Amino acid sequence: MHLLGFAKAVVRRRKLIIIVALLLLIPSAIGFINTRINYDVLTYLPDSIDTIRGQDILLDEFGKGGFGMIMVEGMDTKDVAKFKAKVEDVPHVDTVIWYDSILDLSVPESMLPENIYDKFNSGDTTLMAVFFDRPTSDDETLDAVVKIRKLGGQQAFLSGMSCFVEDLKELIEKEEPIYVAVAVLLAMIVLGIFMNSFALPLLFISGIGMAIIYNMGSNIFSGEISFITEAIAAVLQLAVTTDYSIFLWHSYEEHRYELKMDREEAMANAIAKTLVSISSSSLTTIAGFIALCFMTFRLGMDMGVVLAKGVLIGVISSVTILPSLLLCCEKFINKLRHRPVVPKFDRLSAAIVKRPIIFALIFLILLGPAFYGYRHTDVYYKLDQSIPQDLPFAVANDKLADDFNMNCTHMLLIGADTPQKDVRDMMKEIDKVDGVGYTLSLEGTLGPTFPDSMVPGSLEGTLKSDNYELAIINSEYAVASDEVNKQITELNDIIGKYDSGAMLIGEAPCTRDLIKITDRDFKVVTAVSVAAIFLIILIALQSIALPIILVASIELGIFINLGIPFYTGSVLAFITSIIISTVQLGSTVDYAILMTNRYKRERFSGRDKREAIRIAHATSMPSVMVSALSFFAATIGVGIYSDIDLIGSLCLLMGRGAIISLLVVMFIVPSFFVLFDGIIVKTSRGFIDKTRDDSI
Repeated sequence: MHLLGFAKAVVRRRKLIIIVALLLLIPSAIGFINTRINYDVLTYLPDSIDTIRGQDILLDEFGKGGFGMIMVEGMDTKDVAKFKAKVEDVPHVDTVIWYDSILDLSVPESMLPENIYDKFNSGDTTLMAVFFDRPTSDDETLDAVVKIRKLGGQQAFLSGMSCFVEDLKELIEKEEPIYVAVAVLLAMIVLGIFMNSFALPLLFISGIGMAIIYNMGSNIFSGEISFITEAIAAVLQLAVTTDYSIFLWHSYEEHRYELKMDREEAMANAIAKTLVSISSSSLTTIAGFIALCFMTFRLGMDMGVVLAKGVLIGVISSVTILPSLLLCCEKFINKLRHRPVVPKFDRLSAAIVKRPIIFALIFLILLGPAFYGYRHTDVYYKLDQSIPQDLPFAVANDKLADDFNMNCTHMLLIGADTPQKDVRDMMKEIDKVDGVGYTLSLEGTLGPTFPDSMVPGSLEGTLKSDNYELAIINSEYAVASDEVNKQITELNDIIGKYDSGAMLIGEAPCTRDLIKITDRDFKVVTAVSVAAIFLIILIALQSIALPIILVASIELGIFINLGIPFYTGSVLAFITSIIISTVQLGSTVDYAILMTNRYKRERFSGRDKREAIRIAHATSMPSVMVSALSFFAATIGVGIYSDIDLIGSLCLLMGRGAIISLLVVMFIVPSFFVLFDGIIVKTSRGFIDKTRDDSI
């Protein structure tokens, strides 16, 4: 009664709801525009780990945040010196280290210790390091990157994490509007084909679009969201919540034309029924997203909150804004009615119910290879691997590797109270580590015998603070490679012998921590999502056997989806497996729940198991198919279009996962129902009407 009372209030006040909904778009749009986007996923590592603490110390003690390498090609020494001076004048550039930072240009090259001049020069290209006074991904740092690139023109190449972030930002800002447009267009095409009016896709997208804007606008309260969250949140919210619009419309049609109610009464009953129908399905989806919040890597919290909030807002919109739009636009809907292209499943349903053992065997045959591929699919952690290799950052990285045999840079914070002799000995050992190109430090580079009068005073100020000394270690190994991770372990062992409080920081050490943390997070998120969704299904369906069957079936779909890259030789971004495992389970288990509810009702009405399952399958599959194809359409276009592999592969796998889950629910779930009906009935409530003599 309470739900019906709420539904009747929505119907009565439909015009007011539309007016309020439109007015709410204004603050939501303002919030959306003013929510900062974070393009640096390494900032989501826990604050407690040394690599992150070390970056804070570097900023507090030395005033240095972001770091990069500049290669200047085809300039003589005097012009390079002028260019360096211009770079130093760029706002938020803290320090530029070059040959003249160690010795005055008038000093003969032969005076440089250990032939350091060669480390700064290769052919007609010279190398300099630049420090920014703001963190790596701060807007001020990114602005400084743009200005330096303009100063250098075609002769300067700027490498470093800040440059990667800037290139990624520019690419995302260019592509993101197209993501939404492609998702909307393809979803509307699918809905236009399978719904019974060409007006419905427009009204569905209008209601969902408002919910998306509300969701994205409300992110202003968190201050910022990650670029991954921003890129996929709208697309995923569209894909997931389209189901609710379809359920509402089908329920309205049933009450309006089959039960012969007037339009207001029909819509009120449809709203109440939809709220009941989507309660468990939306809860499983939300639970899948909330599971991401259990990650130590805080990107999971960022994504989980936004996506779960989007589903909740989508549910509210589906039972308030959408019914109001449908009632106000009924003439428009009726004018554009057509016969929907929805196949009949009666023959397929009968065949599946007749031979369930075949599909159960298919499940068993697929399970082993799918699980093996799922466990052995390779992932990458090198973030720049996800962007096109013709972007300025990638070009500079290649040049740095080719001309200077340098792939990444570590920074070492040494306690100021560490004896100078220990620092020199430490740096000598570090120089001998495999893959270390060269080091730069006050004690290690210049040595105790070098005249202080020849050392520019700025170098000491650059590399020393009251509490720490800074050393720079250039590595020949790529970030996230096995070689660099082994190198970091060896460096930490050496450092620990001389200064237990010293910290090795930089992109490679941070990425090494990322690998350890996300490996643990993947196990935790998978366990939490499975347990939470299992519990929700157990409570919603009042069954012990059904959660096992439904979760196991969708998990097979996940294994297949994430196992395919192993057999095709593809490599996934590290975050992809975590997200897909929760999103596919949470959002597509709904397909199985829809069919299960009908199976339960048919069994309760007294039908035998095969007839009940046949009816449930035949009547549910059209809705399941439209839902899955809408999900597929909303994500696959983005996956194909995106030049950012991290975004593209996520959307491709989500779209593919929807189709795989559709096939699992179409063939395997009903087969399990037939085979395990006896166990299901005995371990579930609501399947047998005990008051009927012929059902006992």
